[in-house]
Amino acid sequence: MSVTLYHVSWCPDCDVVRRKLADLQLEYEQIIVPDVRSMRKVVHEVSGQYYVPVLKDGDLVLTEPEDILDYLGKTYGQERIAGS
Repeated sequence: MSVTLYHVSWCPDCDVVRRKLADLQLEYEQIIVPDVRSMRKVVHEVSGQYYVPVLKDGDLVLTEPEDILDYLGKTYGQERIAGS
């Protein structure tokens, strides 16, 4: 499995990304990070910042919810099929 989502349970942006992943029935690794931004060392190591959600797919790292949703749709969703 190459897709990893770094998130916190209470974050609305994280929830939107989790719902998109569920809608796509995409298997992914979930890494729930601490609520306190300064303690999100693993997020910083991956993305260079402390905010979530962060999606990692192979070597690609996305940090903006809109970019994540767009990428998921184009890469794993109907947008990919329609564009073929």
